[in-house]
Amino acid sequence: MGNLNIAVVGAPGLADKIGKKGTVTDMTFYEVKDGNDSITLVEPSKYPDKLQSLFFATEMAEFCILVVDKIDSFLGETIVMVDSQKMDKGWIVLRNYIQPEQLTPLIAGTSLEHYQFVEENHTEMRLALVAMAKAENRVAGEGTCGSCPVDSHFNVKGVGTVVLGSVADGHFKKHDKMTVWPLKKVVTLKSIQKHDIDSDNGVKGDHVGLALRDIESDELDRGMVISTDPAIKMSKSFTGKVEYNKYWKNAIKEGMMLHVGHWMQILPIRVTAAGPDKESEVTLEMDGEMIHKPGDKGIIMYYDGGKLRVIGTIILP
Repeated sequence: MGNLNIAVVGAPGLADKIGKKGTVTDMTFYEVKDGNDSITLVEPSKYPDKLQSLFFATEMAEFCILVVDKIDSFLGETIVMVDSQKMDKGWIVLRNYIQPEQLTPLIAGTSLEHYQFVEENHTEMRLALVAMAKAENRVAGEGTCGSCPVDSHFNVKGVGTVVLGSVADGHFKKHDKMTVWPLKKVVTLKSIQKHDIDSDNGVKGDHVGLALRDIESDELDRGMVISTDPAIKMSKSFTGKVEYNKYWKNAIKEGMMLHVGHWMQILPIRVTAAGPDKESEVTLEMDGEMIHKPGDKGIIMYYDGGKLRVIGTIILP
C-alpha cells in the first residue's frame, strides 16, 4: 500500500483538478485512490491571511507542487517556508506566461533548486503522482515505535473517538497501546484506516484515521500527539542557534514575541536571551510545552514581520 502526501502551494485551483475534495479546515484536502494506493493533496486554504495554514500544509507533506501565477512577496514567503521544511522533492507549475528563468534566482540555494518544471496537464500529473505513491510501498518494520500528530478529531457513532493525521515517523499497528501527549494518557488503537480502507498498520507518511479506545473526542485537540515512541518529551524552553533563512536581515532580539511550529503545534514564544548577531545562541520561553523528540526541528515565525514572516529554524532539545 502506497501513499504520498503533497503540499500544493503558491496559487489555488490545481489540487481540485487532480483529486476529490475532502475535509476543509484551514487546509483543504483532496484525494486520489487507485486500488490500495493513494495520494493526498493538501492546500493551505487560509493563506496568506494565516501563515499557520501554510505551515501546517507543508509540515504534513513529503512532496511539494509550487504553482506560480505571479511573482510577489507571498510567493517569496512560500518559497522560504518550503525551504525551511527542507522539502527537496517537488514540481513547479508556471502560469500566466511566467518563464523558468524568472523563478530561478528566487529558488537558487534553496531546497526547491532542483524541482522539476512541469506542464499543467492534470491527467498526466495525476498518473505520475499515483505512480510515485505506488513506488513508496510503505511497510512496517520490526518493533513498534511511531507518532501521529492530531490534525482533527471527532466521535463516530458505533466506532467512538477517531483522530485524523499523518504519521510523522516510525510505524505502529492495530491494537497497540499508545500514549496521548501532553495528557500522558494510555489508549488502545482499535483500528486504522487509510482513505477509508482498513489497515493493520500506520507507517511514516500515511494519512490515517485512528479509532481510539479509552479517550473521548472532547479530551483531544489539534497538536496533541498519539505515539508509541519512548523518546517523546515536552519542553517549555530551549537554547540554541537559529538557522536564519537567507532573506531574514537581522538577528532576533531579546523581548521579541514569536511563534515556533513543530508537527501540528504552533506555540507563542518569548526571546528571553539573545546575542548581538546571527551566530549567537538564543533562549526561547514558550507559552505551554512543545511535544517533540530530541533533535527535531522547529520553525520560527514572526507574525508581525510584514512581507516575510518566516525567520528560520532551530533544533529542539
